[in-house]
Amino acid sequence: MLEMQKKLSNPFYALLSLPATAMGFALSIQIAALSWLMRTQYNLDLHEIGFVWAAGPLAGIIGQPIVGLISDKVWFWNGRRRPFILIGGALAALMLFALPNIGAINDFFGIGNIIVVAVFVALTLDLAINISFNPTRSIIADVTPEGVPRTKGYTWMQTVSGSFGVLAYAIGAIFGNYFLIYFGVFLVMAFSVIPMLFVEEPRELKSVLEADQIEDAGKTDWNQFLKLLFAHSFSWIGVQTMFVYMIGFVEQRLEPTSDNQTGMILSISFLVLNAVGALLPAFVLEPVTEKIGRVKTHIICLFVMSAGYFGIVFFGNNSYIVWAMMAVAGVGWAAIVSLPFAIMSEKVNKNRMGWFMGIFNLSVVLPQLLVSLGLGIFIQNAEDKSLIFVISAVTLAISAVLWFMVKESKAVEKSIQSHGAGH
Repeated sequence: MLEMQKKLSNPFYALLSLPATAMGFALSIQIAALSWLMRTQYNLDLHEIGFVWAAGPLAGIIGQPIVGLISDKVWFWNGRRRPFILIGGALAALMLFALPNIGAINDFFGIGNIIVVAVFVALTLDLAINISFNPTRSIIADVTPEGVPRTKGYTWMQTVSGSFGVLAYAIGAIFGNYFLIYFGVFLVMAFSVIPMLFVEEPRELKSVLEADQIEDAGKTDWNQFLKLLFAHSFSWIGVQTMFVYMIGFVEQRLEPTSDNQTGMILSISFLVLNAVGALLPAFVLEPVTEKIGRVKTHIICLFVMSAGYFGIVFFGNNSYIVWAMMAVAGVGWAAIVSLPFAIMSEKVNKNRMGWFMGIFNLSVVLPQLLVSLGLGIFIQNAEDKSLIFVISAVTLAISAVLWFMVKESKAVEKSIQSHGAGH
């Protein structure tokens, strides 16, 4: 075991974040380029784009719980999570390479239906991401003790991953989505493989827990876990509605003069969202959680994100205002992709972390499926495409209210009390 892992130093947290960063980068490419490709290169309608996006959640429903369950129980290639990170990373890189070549794949095999090929590539890409995403998050819980170190692991994960997400959208805005995709092929492969050469996984998961926590390692608070899933699912309805259908809002409200300008507006929008989402977790959210707790911090961030979405509805008449409001929304995005993982990880059986990460992922993929299959035609037929952000704002506000049902963990409460006593 490397000395930096023994000491849980910042370089170790950064290294530990790279596999999740690889998958996040692949997902950023999917967000930035998939709807754009389907709309501008293959002339799909909004509801048809929704069908393509539905492939991902379907893969997640099946892939993450199964992979999580298996990774909890197996041990090969000197790791529990390592094999799935390596396999998933390689497959994700291959599917990214296929993404801009959907038309060529369709012609080569003579399929004659671009949607079928797009769904296959999107499904395989998202399956690859899901194969790896679960283990990349679970390994953080495996090698960090509960409380502040666990929170630090997930906030660092989001800061590093979010920073590269910003890079992804910056590359898309400056050099174009095609360059972004091919750059991502190499980054995803490298960040999936290299860290696994240095991070040592514990053979027994209990060994990473502090002594006074070992007796609780096998307990799962199902009441709190299910409340958390319910609350988190509404966040993802709001987020996914924006990701999939924002292109419709941009085309109608901002009236771009070309496909490239449409792509640029979207890329900068997601860049701004992820820039805030990257900077806040480790440098702002983590210190705040030590004072008021993770749940309260998360609730505040969700209300801020909802306000940002409403700002786009009422004031988003040019790209600069939209980008400013996306920065506001980034406060909630920073919390959504970091804090719930830390909160959830302390309410479940530590020896089945992969399985529970997979179940937790249902609060992401089921809302994604609802958005892709249930809202597509509805939004397509809506005269005013600002409805996209109305739906997003309302569901984020509902999520914030539901998070009041989730209790803070004892480890965090102790940390808050000790922090207050120290001041």
